[in-house]
Amino acid sequence: MEEQLVKLVKHQLNDISNHQVNAVLDLLDQGNTIPFIARYRKEATGSLDEVQILAIQNEYKRVTTLQDRKQAVLNSIAEQGKLSEKLKAQITQADKIQDVEDLYLPYKQKRQTKAMIAKQRGLEPLAAWLMAFKPGNLTAQASQYVAPEKEVVTAQDALDGAHEILAETFSEVATIRNWVRNFTMQHGKLVTSVKKKGQEQDEMGVYEQYYEFEEQLAKLSSYQVLAINRGEKEKVLNVKIQIDETPILNYLRFRLIGHRAQGAAVSFVQAAYEDAYKRFIGPSIERELRHTLTQDAQEKAIEVFGENLYHLLMQAPMKGKVVLGFDPAYRTGCKLAVIDQNGKFLDKAVIYPHKPAPQKKRDAAQGELKQLIERYQVEMIAIGNGTASRESEQFVAETLGQIQRPVYYVIVNEAGASVYSASQEARDEFPDLHVEQRSAISIGRRLQDPLAELVKINPESVGVGQYQHDLPAKDLSQELDAVVERAVNQVGVNLNTASYQLLTHISGLSKTIAVNIVKYRDENGRYESRAQLKKVPRLGPKAYEQAVGFLRIIDGKNPLDNTDVHPESYSAAKQMMQMADVQPDRLGQPSESQKIKALDSVQLMTATGLGKETLMDIKASLQAPGRDLRDDMPAPLLRQDVLTIEDLKTGMQLEGTVRNVVDFGAFVDIGVKHDGLVHVSKLSQKFVSDPSKVVAVGDIVEVWVESVDLDRQRIQLTMVAPKKPVGND
Repeated sequence: MEEQLVKLVKHQLNDISNHQVNAVLDLLDQGNTIPFIARYRKEATGSLDEVQILAIQNEYKRVTTLQDRKQAVLNSIAEQGKLSEKLKAQITQADKIQDVEDLYLPYKQKRQTKAMIAKQRGLEPLAAWLMAFKPGNLTAQASQYVAPEKEVVTAQDALDGAHEILAETFSEVATIRNWVRNFTMQHGKLVTSVKKKGQEQDEMGVYEQYYEFEEQLAKLSSYQVLAINRGEKEKVLNVKIQIDETPILNYLRFRLIGHRAQGAAVSFVQAAYEDAYKRFIGPSIERELRHTLTQDAQEKAIEVFGENLYHLLMQAPMKGKVVLGFDPAYRTGCKLAVIDQNGKFLDKAVIYPHKPAPQKKRDAAQGELKQLIERYQVEMIAIGNGTASRESEQFVAETLGQIQRPVYYVIVNEAGASVYSASQEARDEFPDLHVEQRSAISIGRRLQDPLAELVKINPESVGVGQYQHDLPAKDLSQELDAVVERAVNQVGVNLNTASYQLLTHISGLSKTIAVNIVKYRDENGRYESRAQLKKVPRLGPKAYEQAVGFLRIIDGKNPLDNTDVHPESYSAAKQMMQMADVQPDRLGQPSESQKIKALDSVQLMTATGLGKETLMDIKASLQAPGRDLRDDMPAPLLRQDVLTIEDLKTGMQLEGTVRNVVDFGAFVDIGVKHDGLVHVSKLSQKFVSDPSKVVAVGDIVEVWVESVDLDRQRIQLTMVAPKKPVGND
């Protein structure tokens, strides 16, 4: 890679060397994927992870975009014959697009302005004379430029034209714009007020806290910016940036007039720069800062969404359990679907336990649910958290109380389940089932293996972000796709059970190849070795290299195929097993794992010729074949009884599941109809600037009820244990 580009990329990334940047860019240029580089090219990159590699890739794109823009600007100004060495150096050294645009502004092609017309009328020399602050009469000087044929009829016409030239010139000085921009960002406030008709539109009081609101620009949080933008878009709010203009005008006087200038031209130039600020600089900087605030807020919201999605995907699977998926509803009935330990659909039913159904239908529903539970020895019930969820929870809890053996239920986030259930993929898999019955299967499978099921849905539909509909769709989609790819490849997939949707996210595989892998499996039976993948149509050598290490074969011909050891390292892995006196068919047994763990790293490096990082990964893989890193994540919170919001009392201690993390705190499911909010200030006794540093989606947390608003159905929680009253001993 070009040395200058590498240095520019490195400049923005802490703790990453030029060598690492160069290695990553070269590997990407060779067609390697980020998961493959992170897992199998650690020696080259110095063990950079997927997030760091993606950061290098994104920074490289930013730098090359900046370089391309610089070149385009330089070419444009050169074509106009106005590119001085000084200007060329300023543009070349700029490290932000905004700085380049500021420098380009005076040379940018634009619609005809009053200043351009004044220049065409020959008034530039008059503007230059005024800026020289020479002694003399302004009107007399301006009279020299009277030219009726150029529509300069009077001396005042000439002065008006000179005013326009100076105002536009001042507004296009890059250093002035940069100073005003920085000053406004540091000292300005965003001020909002409610429109007269806006309050009527905002019947639910969604924007009530912004009816009279002001905050320093530098202190605005991303959720405030996005909420205010939406309120403005919906014509509920007026929004403006407020700044004390006096220091700005003083700065302009210092820059443009100075202390020694005297004469009549001083007041003329002052009027020109005041007009330049009010007409051009101020409004333009306000637009720029609003755009910057929005862009920063969107980037933060996308980052939060990605972080939440990652933790949602990485929730611990409920393996080896027969699950009943329960899709709640009122009038149309609750749809039930029983799935076996491997997610295979076994049976379905529709029951009517809720009003307006009569009591006898409720009794029949209870009998039918008990019958399904006993017939298939159901161990878990996954209840969707949509409409009628809590009434269904109450019904399930009552039913489970009549069953002798332990059966548990879990409230499952069903966001997006209906989207998938109506998709072509779901119709292809279950052509004879109704949408709601497919949804019940999806809810059940989400409990068994959240990752495998959630990848079938558009990531934007999973409901773990904030203001997602206000975010740039392309940027959001790119971030979420990268998160899904990272999660799927970190976990790996079972080649003999994975859906094509799951395989599509595996390193190096396209949708076409993923479909072909499943088709080959359907036509030829289960895969017995990774090498069989080479027979799959369209799966070439590069795709095989990138994908194979992330695909597992359980109980195949080669035990190494159930590890994340790449086939390119099989000979080293076999050498390692020989040195440890371990038989391949005994891999994973505690005694054999201890032998592998005891191997000397230096001896291994000498014997195999591999680097330390790769050898450490192979050792770890051989000690725990088939290991799923999600097993270390918090398990779902199992319940047998039910709470209502009316049961909650201040100070009550509960366990809950984190459902969403946002800038201002975390929403926690404590087993009642509505999630409770733990405000950011209540997450810890210490100051917390970023809630995601304390909690993540799927975490099981201990909370205390702080307040309950029954009218608004709002619950305030805290994760800071209340102080116990000091008693008298």
